[in-house]
Amino acid sequence: MADRITANLPSKDFAATAAFYGKLGFSEDFRNDGWMILSRGPLVLEFFPHPELDKWTSWFSACVRVDDIEGLRQAWLAADLPAERTAIPRLTGIFKLDGAPRMFAVVDEDGSLLRVLDNADGAD
Repeated sequence: MADRITANLPSKDFAATAAFYGKLGFSEDFRNDGWMILSRGPLVLEFFPHPELDKWTSWFSACVRVDDIEGLRQAWLAADLPAERTAIPRLTGIFKLDGAPRMFAVVDEDGSLLRVLDNADGAD
């Protein structure tokens, strides 16, 4: 197996988190009372319990780097997430910030931000 690193994010409720990410094509690989691991092919997210988490003040985030940003966003559109800037959860369109690769963002039900970055588009 190749070297890798995985994101560790909070979950207010593991069942709800697994259901949300299930809509994005993630499967549950492991769960006990203190940890949960979800994967979608090579994309792996790990979660720890945080029952007091406030989704409106959460500052947790992770970067997801992919070769096919359009394909992944198209697949995730099936989850029918809102696109409104203040909605939680939400899915944005593809955009580009100065000096950064093209990206889109997902905010999960706990307020964690996933920045999905295009591997093919290096930073300026």
